[in-house]
Amino acid sequence: MLSAYFRLLRAGYVLAREGALSMISAKDLPPALAPLRAGLWLGRLIERPSVRKTGRVERLNKALNKLGPTYVKFGQTLATRPDVVGAGIANDLAGLQDRMDPFDPTLVPAILKAALEDKADELTELSAPIAAASIAQVHQAKLRPADGLPKAVAVKILRPGVAARFMSDIESFYVAARLADRLSASTKRLRPIEVVQTLDRSAQLELDLRLEAAAISEMAENIKDDTGFVIPSVSWDHVAQNVLTTSWVDGIPIRDHAALDAVGVDRKALASNLLQSFLRHAIRDGFFHADMHPGNLFADPRTGDVIAVDFGIMGRINRKERRFLADILYGFITRDYRMVAERHFEIGYVPKDQSVDDFALAIRSIGEPLHGRTASDISMARVLGQLFAITDLFDMQTRPELVLLQKSMVLVEGVARALDPHLDIWTVAEPVVGDWLRKEAGPIGQIETLGEHLKVMAEAAGRVPVILAQAELALADYHANKHRHNDGLMRVMMLGLMGIAGVTLLALLWRITVFSGW
Repeated sequence: MLSAYFRLLRAGYVLAREGALSMISAKDLPPALAPLRAGLWLGRLIERPSVRKTGRVERLNKALNKLGPTYVKFGQTLATRPDVVGAGIANDLAGLQDRMDPFDPTLVPAILKAALEDKADELTELSAPIAAASIAQVHQAKLRPADGLPKAVAVKILRPGVAARFMSDIESFYVAARLADRLSASTKRLRPIEVVQTLDRSAQLELDLRLEAAAISEMAENIKDDTGFVIPSVSWDHVAQNVLTTSWVDGIPIRDHAALDAVGVDRKALASNLLQSFLRHAIRDGFFHADMHPGNLFADPRTGDVIAVDFGIMGRINRKERRFLADILYGFITRDYRMVAERHFEIGYVPKDQSVDDFALAIRSIGEPLHGRTASDISMARVLGQLFAITDLFDMQTRPELVLLQKSMVLVEGVARALDPHLDIWTVAEPVVGDWLRKEAGPIGQIETLGEHLKVMAEAAGRVPVILAQAELALADYHANKHRHNDGLMRVMMLGLMGIAGVTLLALLWRITVFSGW
């Protein structure tokens, strides 16, 4: 535990020293975070003189790389938001996406042999690392299976020792979360411990490449009838916990705007396709790529399709959360701020003791200035500051299960903004969101909703025999140990349990009829 505190202090010192705190505007912080303002002032006292003098943050990339893989992930997200951190810092942090120093390539053959055994021999002509990130690096190779034709593949290999580094970082984050939870009442509502638990779970999944292979397989099934979004296929014979082999995909890095323009790729259409694809995966499928930074995205120069790689971090949301997301987006699109407010109350974002009308007014104050404005006209730093002030004013609670979704939306919007600075987010989102909501309101959506409620009722009904069996055991035990004159009481209890079971089933049936509109 002491080592975790030391790592946290070291990380704070390094980030402050390299100018990370200069990215946060103290004036945009709400009054409830006054202590943080003081902390920012103190932290900036140890900044490098060059940062204080010029305002340029030039070494943050190396600092995050030195601190560990989870800090690198944070930097990758910031790299997509020049509207928040500034163009210079974002450009510097872009190197964290796939241009980090690779590990020793002489270790690769032994890693492959240990992981794949004899199947490793089928991977030939292994290239030098073509991309290296915080978790793994990728090599191009030729797959020569004994029973098939040779083909080009991508071989992803985890960095040796990366799991231990990840766990050390996460332990430090837990320490920071517990401190924040204890020391600041205003951060309790943000549920920092639960947020770190979500990130912890995500990190552990990312460190097993067999799960990434399964994620690619599931997404391939979901999008098999879609156009405009392409992913690689898995070579299952060449997958292990620390090795993933997929088909090779050719494309232009989505951040290389000059190369996209040179071959005539329509960047406006590409930005629209990217945003709509993400929303389709999240809202329609409830399963989405949760690490869509520019290092993981390419464009097909022939078709203009988006090509995505690196499925180590995936997000999943249930039907209720998908409906919440769709309703919120559609509410902003149609300027129905009352509906946006009501949905926040229904899902538990805002406590029921707050005013729906006042919250709708606060939402309107954010939404109205955004309408009719292109991405280049909007300062997301100010919008985020206003959002945080509102969450504090209405004592809004963080929903840990939506953390990955929110982080992914920030990433995707940032990439789309870079491709098309004049992107009208609401106009682009409407076809996906509106179509899904219309389907939900139609017969098919009602049938699916009814099916879910019937499933809940069936599960509850299946538990009734167990409840009754437990009641019978309790009754038998009572007979063995108590006098007969209390038998009547036990019969009453037995009948009560049966009555509760019956009422439960009736309540579930009522819920089905109400929600189905019968």
